[in-house]
Amino acid sequence: MDYSYLYCRFSCLPLGIAHYLCYIRGVEDSIFTKIIKGEIPCHKIYEDEKCLAFLDIHPQVEGHTLLIPKQQIDKIWDLPDELYHHLWSVAKMIEAKMSQVTKAPRIGIAVEGFGVPHVHIHLIPLYKIEDFKKPQDLTSESDNEALAAIAKKLTF
Repeated sequence: MDYSYLYCRFSCLPLGIAHYLCYIRGVEDSIFTKIIKGEIPCHKIYEDEKCLAFLDIHPQVEGHTLLIPKQQIDKIWDLPDELYHHLWSVAKMIEAKMSQVTKAPRIGIAVEGFGVPHVHIHLIPLYKIEDFKKPQDLTSESDNEALAAIAKKLTF
């Protein structure tokens, strides 16, 4: 997948910083907004009028899912209360399906927001604590066949 458009006029900076600067200066939508608009494909597992869940293209563990609001907001604490509660309700629903499908003893969650300035909740099947600490391999090509196969199992 080509992410070169994220560099905009800040091409001398690392990808995450360049994308963040483009976002805060109003140059472009976040990569997640582009996914919501259908400009970038994803392996969708859930969608409603308020949010979208799809597989991370560089999963820490198979099934690693991102849950995002359709409204582009940078920080989770800035979400309107109704949307905040809706996201966590959907996260709980995804966790139940993910536990059933993956048989993982735990489903971890993370909300950090450094990579993309658009609220996103990571839901990660955990078989051992090291799975949560495992770094994502952002340099490798995504395995779309494997992603499609797990998305088929996780889709609502």
